[in-house]
Amino acid sequence: MVIDRARVALQRKLDTEYVCYSGPIVFFPTTHAMPILAWIVASTLLGGVLSVIAAAILALRAKPTQLPMLVSYAIGTLLGAAFLEILPHAFELAPSVKHVTVTVLIGILLFFVLEKLVLWRHCHEEQCDVHTGRQGQSDHGRIATMVIIGDTFHNCVDGVIIAGAFLVSVELGIITALAIITHEVPQEVGDFLVLLHSGYSKRQALGFNLLSSGAMVAGGVFAYFALQTVHQLIAPLLGIAAASMVYVSIADLIPGLHRRRGLLATVQQALLIAAGIATIWVVGSLATSIAGVSA
Repeated sequence: MVIDRARVALQRKLDTEYVCYSGPIVFFPTTHAMPILAWIVASTLLGGVLSVIAAAILALRAKPTQLPMLVSYAIGTLLGAAFLEILPHAFELAPSVKHVTVTVLIGILLFFVLEKLVLWRHCHEEQCDVHTGRQGQSDHGRIATMVIIGDTFHNCVDGVIIAGAFLVSVELGIITALAIITHEVPQEVGDFLVLLHSGYSKRQALGFNLLSSGAMVAGGVFAYFALQTVHQLIAPLLGIAAASMVYVSIADLIPGLHRRRGLLATVQQALLIAAGIATIWVVGSLATSIAGVSA
């Protein structure tokens, strides 16, 4: 996997070419500081923007009448990203599997509380579905809030990984950035579809996704100056990102699919969920192959 290759090479680099002082554990490059930092900023900024734009081109072509059905595909991409990409990486980086599972459980509880707070705030500011009895209308951003927060955590971790790869070599950094962009696109497509389904306009969906992609730059810069500390936080951050995707899929999106109870609709939904999962698997395998070229 891309993360494993970058992590192993990075640890070797830290052991041989980096120095630390007796205070807090913060590592500083001994040479070529600004060029490497510039590479990190440029790659994370360009990577975040390119993945969002590519996803927008794919997602925004969908007709409004197709959005309810395409939500099934979004569910597949979210679950696929959580179980096929994010959690396996977290398990490998964490001290034990239990650390990750506990983090995921805490994350699910936190997102439940956050969603309750969003609903409570909405019900105190204007009429809501609970008080008026209206169902199936815009969720006023509560699902979108979960998606944006989870995507922000995930992008932050991607920035850390890109920074670590560039600290090993520029070549590895470029390959890692390309691989991350590749596997980000299908997930971003799912995020776009969820935001559009939640009532956001195309411009709003694009804006929030671009804002969330900024976390990749922040993660990369922070990792450059405090790599050891950030490295220890990767597994918990991945656990929280996975928790958000699982929670949104299971608690918010899948219940909406049950409103269409026909056999044909059920088959279509199941196939689209499977297609979303398959997309993540195929793209993840492709990204791993791209990273393998640099070996």
